[in-house]
Amino acid sequence: MANESLKAKLEAYEETVAKMYAKHPERPNMKHNKVYTPLDIEGFDYERDLALPGSYPYTRGVQPTMYRGRLWTMRMYAGFATAEESNQRYRYLIENGATGLSCAFDLPTQIGYDSDDPMSAGEVGKVGVAIDTLADMEILFDQIDLGKVSTSMTINAPASVLLAMYIAVAEKQGVSADQLRGTIQNDILKEYAARGTYIFPPKPSMRLITNIFEYCSQNVPKWNTISISGYHIREAGSTAAQEIAFTIADGIAYIEAALKAGMEIDEFAGRLSFFWNAHNNVLEEVAKFRASRRLWARILKDRFGAKKDKSMKLRVHTQTAGSMLTAQQVDNNIVRVALQTAAAVLGGTQSLHTNSRDEALALPTTESVQIALRTQQIVAYESGLADVVDPLGGSYYVEALTNAIEKEAEDYIRKIDEMGGAVVAIEKGYIQKEIQESAYRWQMEVESGDRIIVGVNKFQVEEKPVEGLLKVDTSVGELQAKKLAKVKAGRDQEAVKATLEALRKGAEDESVNLMPLILDCVRTYASLGEICNVLRGVFGEYQAHATV
Repeated sequence: MANESLKAKLEAYEETVAKMYAKHPERPNMKHNKVYTPLDIEGFDYERDLALPGSYPYTRGVQPTMYRGRLWTMRMYAGFATAEESNQRYRYLIENGATGLSCAFDLPTQIGYDSDDPMSAGEVGKVGVAIDTLADMEILFDQIDLGKVSTSMTINAPASVLLAMYIAVAEKQGVSADQLRGTIQNDILKEYAARGTYIFPPKPSMRLITNIFEYCSQNVPKWNTISISGYHIREAGSTAAQEIAFTIADGIAYIEAALKAGMEIDEFAGRLSFFWNAHNNVLEEVAKFRASRRLWARILKDRFGAKKDKSMKLRVHTQTAGSMLTAQQVDNNIVRVALQTAAAVLGGTQSLHTNSRDEALALPTTESVQIALRTQQIVAYESGLADVVDPLGGSYYVEALTNAIEKEAEDYIRKIDEMGGAVVAIEKGYIQKEIQESAYRWQMEVESGDRIIVGVNKFQVEEKPVEGLLKVDTSVGELQAKKLAKVKAGRDQEAVKATLEALRKGAEDESVNLMPLILDCVRTYASLGEICNVLRGVFGEYQAHATV
């Protein structure tokens, strides 16, 4: 009877609204209902769909107290030019209240080339720090206690090499591997689908990833062995539902590869982590976070038979949306980042990086980075958003949107399963095509004016070029090449040759875990390029196929 009464009132409401729209038509691009009521969440079961925070299916958060006891990790993404300059930025961030580091590497490092390689010309130190050998890593973390700091490294194809360097630096500091805390991205599937910093074909790449899973489960147990990234999928133009669908499909593929390699689900699943984008639509983003946790928990329990609670918890690092920053009226980006920060916190992230106001134009200045960090701190300590666990739980709109995003993501995962999984879907170009079409729709909405971007297609002003942007000196490549030559001249060449040959033989035998061999190479100061070239010689290189 209550529902019938509500339906009658909604019909009267619609009539009133129709008369108002005759005078003031609805704004374009309104994709959701005008108002949400209990009718939009009929069949909703609190215990099944929500439960309490820290309880399956973790819709309301993976920890019972969330931020009331401990705030999220404020992990600022940084890295540029040389290891010396990046080390100064890291120490500045720690002194200003950052509780974790997030390392950005330059493009040559990301695709396994040394700074003196002709392929690296013009790119050394431009979008991140250049790392050629263990010597650079030692400088990068000079006077930073790796036993106390949590470090995230955005590295994929050569993730095993950078992780080995990090372990070796810790050894030199007297910190054992079992005390290290942090994350390597190590997510190669999204590179094929959305980003492009791959080296090897899928099969040997998946082998390297599962080698890391196995090695860390035994030797670096506090380390998150993969950050399965939806961030870059969203940056490439996907919707919120596509972001979590394609990313969770990648997660399923990594689990299946690890199981095929002989690992047990509860042996490694608890160290899997995710990386979400915090986009502009605040409430949609909150619903996305909640839907992703519930979907992952059900997949781990029902599909893979996970028994440990930790295995079913989707833990997530978040970064605000770089693609939503505008080069026009850059100070507006401070407001955008604040709203995206609110979305991530209301959604229940475990760590967060906030982008800086000037990143649509250049690497951020120290002043801009401080504003970005202060944004997190203001939200944490002044806004009240961190005082209650899942404060939007029970909202008719948020619960209905959580359900809708989860269902859309499930439908995508079902299609990908029918194709044979994420690897096959990527090889067929399906995921890439879906992202491209979504990006195209977004751009058409912006160009038509149906989607307003303040300062870009509405509320424009004449403005002078932004001054004081950070610029990386073009001499960085030459300086880095000289440093590399000095390291090579001073190392034990026979030891380097022996460890690289052992790695080559190990790569030829699929039963061998390559992590110990890579660690041996790193300890002799073999370079990133030398190690990756050995693996290129055995595995070959991936060639992308055009999608239509």
